[in-house]
Amino acid sequence: MDENLTMGIFDTHAHYLLRDFPDDLERVLEELPKKNVERVIAVGCNLQSSEEEIALSERYDWIYASAGIHPEDSNKLPSDWEERLEAMFKSPKAVALGEVGLDYHYDDSPAKDIQREIFIKQLEMAKKLDLPVIIHSRDACAETMEILRQYKPRGVMHCFSYSAETAMEVVKLGMYVGFTGVLTFKNAKKAIAACEAVPIDRLLLETDCPYMAPEPHRGERSDSSMIEFTAAKMAEIKGVSREEMIEIANQNGKRLFFN
Repeated sequence: MDENLTMGIFDTHAHYLLRDFPDDLERVLEELPKKNVERVIAVGCNLQSSEEEIALSERYDWIYASAGIHPEDSNKLPSDWEERLEAMFKSPKAVALGEVGLDYHYDDSPAKDIQREIFIKQLEMAKKLDLPVIIHSRDACAETMEILRQYKPRGVMHCFSYSAETAMEVVKLGMYVGFTGVLTFKNAKKAIAACEAVPIDRLLLETDCPYMAPEPHRGERSDSSMIEFTAAKMAEIKGVSREEMIEIANQNGKRLFFN
């Protein structure tokens, strides 16, 4: 891809697994560059999906991958999980560790102490390997921030759902803040306030596809091309054009994941 051209969409958080795209995964991925998608990070959530996303990234020039253990999978790990996860970063297409973090949303979620232990071990691995991290945090703001203050990783708080004040603290820790199609929803007052608070050079665009499709596609299966709608809303919030927002967010993503 000619780097002198105006930058296209950089989807910094997507999930492209066969279970979600059983009949058309190849077609969807091959069409992305035709829809102004310049690059994608396909994000792993456990050992199996991380391996699958890395394998996928090695087939497409514009796809990169992350590998990590999602908090909801933190109690399903073999004894050698750390060795297996670390070995995945031998692939040059594996550029981040994630998604990792804390999720206290469901009553049957893994125990909080297990989630914290696995989260911290992965932050330590990221520091050892000099990798950015992709943080997932839901209904666990205080403890997530406590751990981030202690370990100070470089990375992004993905699918941000907390207050504008928390967003600013994330930025002060040197991290980025990612927003999905939720930003376009009619009830997105908290996300909009957080987006307003974050400096434009710390914002990332993401889909979390196949979930979180933006308006006017809410409820549909999402893919990376739909970021244009999120970008338009983010541009409105930040007072720039959609094209400028796409380019700025692309630059931000490259700074985080490829510098």
